[in-house]
Parts: sequence; structure tokens; C-alpha cells
Amino acid sequence: MADIPTEYRDLVERPIFASLGTVRPDGTVQVNPMWFGFDGANLRFTHTTKRAKFRNLQQNPSMSLLIIDPDNPERYLELRGRLAEVVPDPEGAYYVELGNRYGNPDEQPPPDKADRVVLVMQIDRALGY
Repeated sequence: MADIPTEYRDLVERPIFASLGTVRPDGTVQVNPMWFGFDGANLRFTHTTKRAKFRNLQQNPSMSLLIIDPDNPERYLELRGRLAEVVPDPEGAYYVELGNRYGNPDEQPPPDKADRVVLVMQIDRALGY
């Protein structure tokens, strides 16, 4: 597990949209904007079991997250790693938690809450620029 450089740690602690890349079955990369949380060691994302990104990770657990500092777009953090765990979240509780983190104190569970999971990303490499 890699440590995030101290001078870039604010980028995982702030509610910044980030770009999560996974590998499709054909070897091409899929990148989507994502909410995320950081538990001090791993990154966590809310997702469903019905989408392509989830299927991608079932075939290839490699993941990469790019976080760009909105205050200085030339400063960014790339986190490379792999899917370490999938945690069922059938009430959408983590979705609500992230919604609160990203500024919506009235966030409600989504309609697809029964299919919700928390994707836990182990960080293997952290590169700040």
C-alpha cells in the first residue's frame, strides 16, 4: 500500500470530483467522474452492480484515480491501485454519506439503492505533480 505524499493529502480530504479509470474487457480504458471518500488508507466509491465500471473491475481489478486541484489545475494527484473489496450497500447509506460530503445535506438514497455497493480501492502508487 502506498502513502499519499503529505503535500497532496488535501486533494483526497477535500470533496473534489475525480476521474476514475478502469479497463474494459477489450483492453480500452473507461474514465468517469466520481465522488469518492478516503478512509486514511483506501479510497471508497459508491456504485451499482449493474454498470459497466463494476463489470470491468470484476474482470480486471486495476483502477486509477486522477484528482485535479480546482484551485490550481496544474497540480494533481494520480493514484494507481486495485479493487480490494466490494461492500454491499443495499440501503444506499454510502451514497448519502458522499452526497453530504459533496455539499448536499439533504441527500437521499438513490432509486437504485438495492444494487448499490461500496468499491474499496487499495492504493499501490501515489504520484503528485
